[in-house]
Parts: sequence; C-alpha cells; structure tokens
Amino acid sequence: MEEKLIYGIQQIGVGVDDAEKGFQWYGTRLGADACIFDDNNEATYMAKYMGGKPRAKRAILAMNLQGGSGYEIWQHTGRTPLKMETPLDYGDLGINIAKIKSTDVQKSYDRLKSFGVNFLTEIVTEPSGEKTFYIQDPWDNILQIKGSDSWHHVGKHDLGGISGATLGVSDIDTTLKLFSGLLGYDQVIYDKTGTFDDIATLSKGTERFRRILLTHKKDRTGGFSPLLGDGEIELVQRLDSTPKKLFENRLWGDIGFIHLCFDIKNMKKLVEECTEAGFPFQVLSNENFDMGDANGHWGYIEDPDGTLIEFVETHKVPLIKAINFNINLRNRDPHKPLPNWILKAMQIKRVKF
Repeated sequence: MEEKLIYGIQQIGVGVDDAEKGFQWYGTRLGADACIFDDNNEATYMAKYMGGKPRAKRAILAMNLQGGSGYEIWQHTGRTPLKMETPLDYGDLGINIAKIKSTDVQKSYDRLKSFGVNFLTEIVTEPSGEKTFYIQDPWDNILQIKGSDSWHHVGKHDLGGISGATLGVSDIDTTLKLFSGLLGYDQVIYDKTGTFDDIATLSKGTERFRRILLTHKKDRTGGFSPLLGDGEIELVQRLDSTPKKLFENRLWGDIGFIHLCFDIKNMKKLVEECTEAGFPFQVLSNENFDMGDANGHWGYIEDPDGTLIEFVETHKVPLIKAINFNINLRNRDPHKPLPNWILKAMQIKRVKF
C-alpha cells in the first residue's frame, strides 16, 4: 500500500451564528474572499458530536489566495448555536488560536486598527523572537497575526491565510505523539516553560505555561502545497490552574474553533496508522463524499484531550461550475503540485463584498 501523505493544514472550522456575516468579516478584514464551496445540507456523519442526531447547517470554505489555509465558516441553521458559558482562558483544552500570516506586521496592525477590530495586544514579541499581535473576531475567536515568508504569491493584501494553530492540551508530551509523530511536525522552533510577555494580556496569560512551537523539516508536497504553504502547530499547557474543555456541554458546530483540518493523501493508510498509534477514527465518510460541488473522503480523530482533528483526501474541486470544469486530484502524482495556472484560475472564486 502506498504511503500516507500529510500535505498541510487545509482549514480550521469556525463556528458562527451567521455564515454569511462570517464570510464577509473574514473576507473584508483578512482577505479570505474566495468561496471554495458553499454547502447547505444536513450534517449526518457528525451526529455523535451533535447530540446524537443529524443537524441542518451551512458551511462556507473561505480562502485567501495569496497563500495559506482556509476557514470553514460553519453555522447551525436548525438551532441557535451556543457560545461558551465563560470566555476562553489561554490554555483551555481545544483550539485556542488561529495563526494568520502577514507580509508586514506593522502594516497589518495599522489596517486592522482602521477597521475597528478588537485588539487583545499591541505588537509584541513571541518566544521565537518574531513580532506578532493578537485580535478577536466578532465571535470571540482569537487570531494571531505574524510574519511569514511562505507565500503562493504576494498581492495587494498584507495578510494571507492560516499558517498554523495553537492548541491547549493537558499534557504536551502525550500530544506530541500525534503531531510530531503521525502528522510530521517534527521540528521544534521553541520549547519553553515560564511566564510570557506576549500573552500577558490574554485571559490567564500571566500564569505559567509550557509552550512548544512545531513545524516540519520536510517541505510539503501535493496538489495544493504551493497554496497551503508551510505550517506550524503550537501546543500550550497551563501549569498553575486546571483548564476547561472548550466544547464541554456544547455541540460540534457551536460558536468557536470547531476542528483543525489537514489535507492528506491515502486515507486508508492513515486510518491504519492512527489506529495503531491509539488515535482511532471516530467519524469516517464514504470514499466519494460530496461537499457542495466538491468531492472527497474525510474523517475525524480526537487528540488526547478530545479536540477534533479532521483529515480530507480531496478528489474534486469545482472551478467553473457553469461548464463543469473541475480540479481533479484523484489520479495525479501525489507529490506533484498543480500547475500554477490552475491555482491562479482559482481567483474566479473570489467574491466582491
């Protein structure tokens, strides 16, 4: 059986109460104005995480085509999605932060200030020595803006898409078996314990933490690798108080970051490896699952704290629906990137707000 490949972070799921408003906010503020799919139907496979039954939903995959991963903006349409009972404390168990790439941190800071975005910090220095700052979207999700040199192309916008995520965990060493082992985030940028100035203004941010920032030694390959770019995962463990689970007593799809999704190849091999490593799949679609006009094979595992990690083996992405022109990945060389003209043609998916 051929090897499994982890191409990179495809998207982070963002639970909101209005998908249209979510797409507009992420499009105008963060440049994620390309609608890859817009799916209105019933979520059936995820019933075990939604109170034991299917739920009506709308999901929009929004991307910034300068480079980086996307946002799956997800809304329950058959019920009112719930917020957390108490706000997120840094280090709570689950996805705490989406990391967003910037061509110029100061320029991004100034532009987002002009939009009246909710800032959680000024420009600060993270443990790697890089300049960064933290903001909140209208649904209280925390976004970290930081510099990047991994781009598909640099256009007029100062921001790209997602470059990584911060996850709160109860034990970093246990969680490393998943991210550093199975998923290939095998290079440590920093591993530090103590208090940290860059997060001091975040809730619980003055407490002691262990923080480890991971990236991958090998360059990512595959069809969308030039667009997705390099990625990083930060694991944080709060040491002075007990973290809460972010989705305790709530359903998947409620307000907040709901999953971290990786673009992959060879789902069958991945299922085998995850099972052997102690991370069995909790949800697995059929091999040809339609996601709006897109098609693929997807499934979910849980990290050691129950955070949902999604994997998608993409088969087809519609490019020009009217003439049935699709990006077909099923029979391509799994290591070969798509031609640049196809990636550039995705500009047709952009929406003017």
